[in-house]
Amino acid sequence: MNIVVLCVGKLKETYWTDAAAEYVKRLGKYCSLSIEELKESDKNEEGANILRRIKKEDYVIALDIAGAETNSEGLAAKIESLLASGKRVVFIIGGSEGLSCEVLERAHHRLSFSKMTFPHQLMRVILLEQIYRGFKIIKNEKYHK
Repeated sequence: MNIVVLCVGKLKETYWTDAAAEYVKRLGKYCSLSIEELKESDKNEEGANILRRIKKEDYVIALDIAGAETNSEGLAAKIESLLASGKRVVFIIGGSEGLSCEVLERAHHRLSFSKMTFPHQLMRVILLEQIYRGFKIIKNEKYHK
């Protein structure tokens, strides 16, 4: 399975980069994962840059505070169903202004981790951890609880 995490902004502090790198390393056992960072700008320009990186056949999951909430098992089930499709899965984390309407409309699924707002650096680490947890659940491997 190919997974791409499109992120607006860079991780600046070493504690974020170290945490993200650890989950990317762990995920290497389960999937091909890449992280693409996009320059921060206004929401519309960010949206246009995001849309240029998405292929027509990609399955797109946008992180959106107004999206559907799920638990770890629910995300694992989503990932498992996408494994069978063979499609590249693109998760999108917007910048401080959120995602443009065009990006949200392009998404197949809008995912909310909470009604709370998180810094996008932390959200990247949370997303990577939950993807990793999802694969552990799918494989019935010890980690989840």
